Amino acid sequence: MHDPLPNVPQLLGILAVVLAAARLLGAAIAKIGQPAVLGELIAGVLLGSSVFGIVDPLDGVLHTFAELGVVILLFEIGLETDLTQLLRAGIDSIAVAIAGVVLPFAAGYFVCRFMGLSNTVAIFSGAALTATSVGITARVLNDLGRLKELESQIIIGAAVIDDILGLVILTIVGGMAKGDAITAWRVVSVTALAFGFLIGTILIGSLVVPWLMRLVSRVRVPGFVPTLGLLLAFGLAWGADAAGSAAIIGAFAAGLLLRPTPYVDEIEKGIAPLGHFFIPIFFVVVGASVDLHVFAPRPENFATLRLGGLLVVVAVLGKFLAGYAPFWFRGRKAIIGVGMIPRGEVGLIFAQMGLAAHVFDKAEFSAMTLMVMVTTFIAPPLLRLLFPPKETDGEEPDRNQSEIEI
Repeated sequence: MHDPLPNVPQLLGILAVVLAAARLLGAAIAKIGQPAVLGELIAGVLLGSSVFGIVDPLDGVLHTFAELGVVILLFEIGLETDLTQLLRAGIDSIAVAIAGVVLPFAAGYFVCRFMGLSNTVAIFSGAALTATSVGITARVLNDLGRLKELESQIIIGAAVIDDILGLVILTIVGGMAKGDAITAWRVVSVTALAFGFLIGTILIGSLVVPWLMRLVSRVRVPGFVPTLGLLLAFGLAWGADAAGSAAIIGAFAAGLLLRPTPYVDEIEKGIAPLGHFFIPIFFVVVGASVDLHVFAPRPENFATLRLGGLLVVVAVLGKFLAGYAPFWFRGRKAIIGVGMIPRGEVGLIFAQMGLAAHVFDKAEFSAMTLMVMVTTFIAPPLLRLLFPPKETDGEEPDRNQSEIEI
């Protein structure tokens, strides 16, 4: 039995509203000195069920478009990331990533136990707090023209590692929810598979991709090189998912591999229109997943707000303190800590999994949603405050900032 086909005219109308709201609010937010992504998230909240009810984040087509958006975003970020510099920040990133998992997990676990919640709920809650939304942080840093700064490279590296560790934790707690036993072999095998894919892809790809690009340079067909870049991004995204890792990790790896080639500018220009369309949809759908009704001052919400408030505090402090884990680093550690704060779509995946497995009830799920929402929304303005947009000094303006001029 096939799913019914979407109502195409209705879908076109929703897409028109989504793109218009994302661009207008993104431009308005940028005019007051904040990253455009914040406006796109606000657009999602307004268009979601909390206000106008136009965007359903569970809609299959919109969800697919959003997933394509984050894959393209991470591919673009990979194209702008110097692998050598990323590896140079490797030890710093690993320290931040490990602390960014251990501290929030432990704090979230103890908060839930303090509130009298079950051990299973506490474990799921702690796991949800380990997430970092690499898509949101990377977009903010790109908007600010700071993606190539050493602090940004540490953040991106740590966020990618956190995503992999998050998948490992998600796999383990997901099995626990189904009654599976947690064994040392299970933990080691899942971890090795997730990290092995990324490392193996980069090692093999660094040998294959230059040869492949030299071969295709003989093909003089308009748009062929950008299309090949997308084929590599989508192929590695599919391969990463099939290997038990995250699709966005594969897309990011594809960008890293294509960055040193002489065709990187042509690929960036070729995929930019796709990014203009799909990436705002991703952030609108993330915003639409937020339920503002948990803020209503009703007696039944007080326990939810109390739990959510405590989770917000430990979620922010856990990731912020993780920025200070590489104590030997001489740069601005506060920027690293703030860059790790947003949970975004990754935190929502954890929360929704807990709800689907009947680990969370509606109140606990709402508290987790509140944590995700607050951490997602406070990070962009805080990063802007600590990391002002880089002056161009007559150079070409940052692509994302120029995009939003109206």
